[in-house]
Amino acid sequence: MAIIRPMRGLRPPKHLAAKVAAPPYDVLNSDEARELAQGNEMSFLHINKPEIDLPKDVSLYDDAVYAKAVENVKRFQDEGWLVTDKQAMIYLYKQVMGDHEQVGIMASSAVDDYDNDIIKKHEKTRKEKEDDRARHVYDTRINAGPVFLTFRAQDALNALMDEVIKADPEVDFVAEDGIRHVLWPVSDETMIAKFVKEFESVPLTYVADGHHRAKSGSRARAQLQAANPNHTGNEEYNFFLSVLFPHDQLKILGYHRVVQDLNGYNAEEFLKKIKEIFDVTPGSAVEPEVTHLFRMYLDGTWYTLEARQGSYDEENAVESLDVAILQNQVLSPILGIEDPRTDKRIDFVGGIRGMKELEKRCAEGWALAFALHPTTVEQLMDVADAGLIMPPKSTWFEPKLRSGLVVHTLED
Repeated sequence: MAIIRPMRGLRPPKHLAAKVAAPPYDVLNSDEARELAQGNEMSFLHINKPEIDLPKDVSLYDDAVYAKAVENVKRFQDEGWLVTDKQAMIYLYKQVMGDHEQVGIMASSAVDDYDNDIIKKHEKTRKEKEDDRARHVYDTRINAGPVFLTFRAQDALNALMDEVIKADPEVDFVAEDGIRHVLWPVSDETMIAKFVKEFESVPLTYVADGHHRAKSGSRARAQLQAANPNHTGNEEYNFFLSVLFPHDQLKILGYHRVVQDLNGYNAEEFLKKIKEIFDVTPGSAVEPEVTHLFRMYLDGTWYTLEARQGSYDEENAVESLDVAILQNQVLSPILGIEDPRTDKRIDFVGGIRGMKELEKRCAEGWALAFALHPTTVEQLMDVADAGLIMPPKSTWFEPKLRSGLVVHTLED
């Protein structure tokens, strides 16, 4: 069963929530974060991207960066920009992006569930990012950003959420990117107990986004446990901040590819190679409507590519993914891109940027673009259930969870 529990959230007063809450640390580079936080000393970017308060030539992993994060956490509390709730609560968090809405349960999830694979993963983590986030957690003693989890939807939990969100929310604002964020703190102990009890019938949860944040919670727990001779297993550091969404509410966008060159082929030769593998027809600047359909932009022209039956293993949860089909049939054998994680000849474009971004990148000098149909939540769960790893850059979830709306402290 999945374990969640309430927490005494560290969060901004409701009238400051819009100024404090900020994008997650990993969707902005340092320059973008500096620009977004400019003129707003309350922006949570000062905590989850503390390098913005230091000279630009300071390394992201310098001791000074983590010291600045610790300093800023204290400053935010001293100034009253972050205040600890008087009692342990859970929170319902709704996001609205255009006509899409999703409501999740913000609570603390058990590190034991992560370590014991009750919380399923589908991505590998990178050591340098692990080291960075684990140190940020250990030094600041907070989970600055929530892990985005999902679970197979259950009627009983849907009913509880519907009951809570009938009331007026405490926080409701639209961020600079047009996404609406709404928060309902749940302080009624009977209602909290119902949520906790219902999760006892949720066998598994899945990391949708935030593998490094989840791993950092596990690594920080191990450090803090080793340093605590009186460890009981009930300390706050045994839990990490999460938002858990029913799987049928989530929105995954396509994760597209641009390639720097044609690996020695000219456009005519490359197109001939593609026609040997896919069924090719004229295309348009519209994202693929179904799985196993691709759009390719080459030499100023859009093409539609359809994968042929028998060219991939339909029974294999990974090999049947569109990202795997493209990698195995085109990127590796034709274009020579063996490891898309490290090869500088390929770049990735989130579907939120749209098809015009692919045309723009090609106009700027990239030779080729591929648009992919989004991976589904069901495919993600199938891969995780099989204990497999998805290819890199398989999913792009939108909207992104805001950091600083509620913070989990490891010392309570």
